[in-house]
Amino acid sequence: MENRENFITAFIKDDLASGRFDHVVTRFPPEPNGWLHIGHCKAFYIDFSTAEQFGGACNLRFDDTNPEKEDESYVQAIKRDVKWMGFDWGDREFYASDYYEYLYELAVKIIKKGRAYVDDLSEEEISAYRKTNVADKNNITETLPGEDSPWRNRSIEENLDLFTRMRAGEFPDGAKTLRAKIDMTSPNLLMRDPVMYRIKRDFHYRTKDKWRIYPMYDFAHPLSDAKEGVTHSLCSLEYEIHRPLYDWFIREAEVFPSRQIEFARLNLTYTVLSKRWLSQLVRGKYVSGWDDPRMPTIAGLRRRGYTPEAIRSFASQIGVAKMDSVVDIAFLEYCLRQDLNKRTQRAMAVLNPLKLIVENWEEGKFEELDAINNPEAPSAGVRKIAFGRELWIEADDFAEVPPPKYFRLYPGNSVRLRYAYIVTCVGYEKDENGVVAVHCAYDPATRGGNAVDADGVHDNRKVKSTIHWTAAAKAVPITVRVYDNLFAVEKPMDVPPGKTFLDNLAPHSLETIETAYAEPLLADAKPEDRFQFERLGYFVRDADTADGKPVFNKTVGLRDTWKKIAGKVL
Repeated sequence: MENRENFITAFIKDDLASGRFDHVVTRFPPEPNGWLHIGHCKAFYIDFSTAEQFGGACNLRFDDTNPEKEDESYVQAIKRDVKWMGFDWGDREFYASDYYEYLYELAVKIIKKGRAYVDDLSEEEISAYRKTNVADKNNITETLPGEDSPWRNRSIEENLDLFTRMRAGEFPDGAKTLRAKIDMTSPNLLMRDPVMYRIKRDFHYRTKDKWRIYPMYDFAHPLSDAKEGVTHSLCSLEYEIHRPLYDWFIREAEVFPSRQIEFARLNLTYTVLSKRWLSQLVRGKYVSGWDDPRMPTIAGLRRRGYTPEAIRSFASQIGVAKMDSVVDIAFLEYCLRQDLNKRTQRAMAVLNPLKLIVENWEEGKFEELDAINNPEAPSAGVRKIAFGRELWIEADDFAEVPPPKYFRLYPGNSVRLRYAYIVTCVGYEKDENGVVAVHCAYDPATRGGNAVDADGVHDNRKVKSTIHWTAAAKAVPITVRVYDNLFAVEKPMDVPPGKTFLDNLAPHSLETIETAYAEPLLADAKPEDRFQFERLGYFVRDADTADGKPVFNKTVGLRDTWKKIAGKVL
């Protein structure tokens, strides 16, 4: 993270200067009920990098207080993704479930102070007593004062007895709750006697069936922060309204005074960033899983071919803001291209193959040519590629009748074959399905694009187009998956009445190409090996194989649309 000033760093500097804290501890607190997405990535980038900036530490804590939704597999997925992004929490791995006894004792402490009570109201009744916003006949909304529960004034002794019996499992699920006694007239509805504990007999993946009551997030979160000595609890902006409750629990429990600071969450065009909606995509089989390359999960981005460096660069450049905004996904792709362009091996692959026959090349003869591995990294050197009589080219690199400003192959026109020769189209073959082969003649004096003729004079032939190719006899068949945005509209959650975000799914976000060919080096590619297929874009080797052929996922195209839209507000 760049050591630039933002409102979070300014806040922390003030705390350190005032003596409130003499060190910095942050935390990343995912709930293990799904896989991390790029919005979480922004959050833990800020958490870890802010701690590093101040010479502090960042805890990884699993806020696992909802047993019906959580699972060890999600814990492992989260740890894997955070590590892949380059962050290490060392021995600072914690679980809210390890604090259940501690949290229970703090709840008892708050009861003894007369600031909490056991309530018999149902969930629906609690909501009704809170009196949410009401619109009058003029459609003007107002927040009416809430109504006290009939059980709000139970004695401390009775509350302690009932809470003990709740823990012991004497009451059925939902029969009673423990609520904080705060202010039923507060304009902040969260302060209207929030629930601290509910009765649930769900099996917990770590504590098994030991507990029959579980703490609510708003109670467990600040007190877990305090338990760990977190100085600055960095949260996304939707938790700003929760901050008075965060401070109330810390004050009433008389624990370490952790402080909460909120920042704007990440919103991306053509993307949904909520585990709730992403889970719906997975359950409904709209995608192949959490790691589908169209998903904004870290696992999906990794499988798509994104690098940790590109994502970190993106998180750094969008910065830390106090107001929500939407970032164009083209900027994320721009950060990716900037990184891949510097590090990625070049290769030639043909996705829609058309046979090109070099008439004046000897049949059965092959010549090795030098191809540059990465023009942005001279140290990457060159590789050898074979040139022969029959080649594969892209079908759209030939036209029987060329449209205006078409500079590729057509009868009588010349192009350069990348790293090879200038060739001129001398004919083509057709069947009932269209063109099946193109015939050309090569110019021996134009080898490699820097040829010298017999008199020692550089060849000066100029052509307006260079196309890629691969030798038909040497090429390896591959399967290519071409991905596009999963959603067809910039804001997938903006839907008219009667529709859902699923109605905004793009109908053709995945195209599978079974007939592609590539130069031989791709046969040995390992999963997550990345390549730039020249003229086509960036691709990554997937772990899958299809009919014995390696699968390559398209990561992003070569064309950078960010410059066209850079004027949009981030």
